[in-house]
Amino acid sequence: VNLHLAVGGPGPDGYHPVQTVLQALAFGDTVTIEPGEPTFHCSPDLGLTTDENLAWRAAHAMAEAFERALDAAITVEKRVPAGAGLGGASADAAAVIVGLADLWGIDARSERLAEIARTLGADVPFFLEGGAALYAGHGDVLVRRLPSLDASIVLVKPAEPVATAAAYAAFDDLGAPTMEPAEPLIAALESGGARAVATRLHNAMTASSARLVTAIADALALVRACPGVAGAAMAGSGSAVFGICEGDASAAECVSRAESEGFWATATRTHAGGCVIERA
Repeated sequence: VNLHLAVGGPGPDGYHPVQTVLQALAFGDTVTIEPGEPTFHCSPDLGLTTDENLAWRAAHAMAEAFERALDAAITVEKRVPAGAGLGGASADAAAVIVGLADLWGIDARSERLAEIARTLGADVPFFLEGGAALYAGHGDVLVRRLPSLDASIVLVKPAEPVATAAAYAAFDDLGAPTMEPAEPLIAALESGGARAVATRLHNAMTASSARLVTAIADALALVRACPGVAGAAMAGSGSAVFGICEGDASAAECVSRAESEGFWATATRTHAGGCVIERA
């Protein structure tokens, strides 16, 4: 999730300057990599061709970069909803990079892995290490690592997704606001107080995405009204929102309320690391 997301107007290249503080979560997909014939399966089916799936593209990028045959069967079990702004596809790509590096005996700290990740998407490098970090540029330039937040999190998503391109087009239509500085959020994060962080959450894309999916505003209102939720914001360009909760019980109660209103919801916690490897 983005604890802070400031976005400026598009430059001559059409890209928007971004300053964001990203925080990894324990909730995520499961990517299984096994030695064997190169095959790929994603469940549930996202309606993409195999070649369009970012995880499969990551596998081919690894094979090309290290000049070896792709000798692995890859299965992605999706839990992160698509079109949510939660970085599910990017995290899957990072998991393939980390998993193949482990299978092939490549140092997980190799800078080449980060280089491959950058070719796949702006936020893919973040998921290699996870935790919390400040990014700038187009959201792809690491400025510095930050202390990871330790908190219970609730995720709530309306049924309708948000297409990132459409969200940025709506953002431009509204007129780019002054970019809010990340320093107050970073200071709260460095102080170690989850409540202080919760009061400084910021996402410049909220108004534009809520124009496309009006239920985003409803989801935010619901989460903010839940007992024990210290603060809430939209994730990325939506349509998911998240709340920082006082404890796991508060997050679970918010999930129940959201599901009763027809939203997808889950409770999780922040995660201080990146992709977790479990060997069979």
